[in-house]
Amino acid sequence: MSRAFVKENDERPEEIMARPISARPNFVTAGGLKQIEQALERYEAAHTAAVAKENRTAIELTAREVTYWSNRKNTAIVVSEPSGGGQVQFGACVTVRRHGGRVQTLPIVGEDEADPLAGTISYVSPFAQAVMGKSVGDHAQIAGAESEILAIE
Repeated sequence: MSRAFVKENDERPEEIMARPISARPNFVTAGGLKQIEQALERYEAAHTAAVAKENRTAIELTAREVTYWSNRKNTAIVVSEPSGGGQVQFGACVTVRRHGGRVQTLPIVGEDEADPLAGTISYVSPFAQAVMGKSVGDHAQIAGAESEILAIE
């Protein structure tokens, strides 16, 4: 049968795989939890619309997202803002002087809220792992070069 006679909403993807869920603790900031809740709301609404349109592909894709974001919401561990202490920790905003003099400031956040293009990084990233537990004036190996921690907020 020609594909021209198949309704679009009858098409079925080859196989929709579940989104992988990190085995690491799901630490989030308060803002990160809000982002998760908003994503869940968006996908629940999209799923409802897909069901109403009887679009099987959209139903499966949105169901996958609802499952992922529900899991992330249910396993979220909200970490309060750092109270100081002078060491880099989850939720801190750390400023470093990279090799070559470039100064970079990055907040360390949860996996789902991290967006390197927007200037936030996950606590499991190599950068975060290199600076965690360090204090102002300490040095860390980042991308194979020594960097100095200038500030922790």
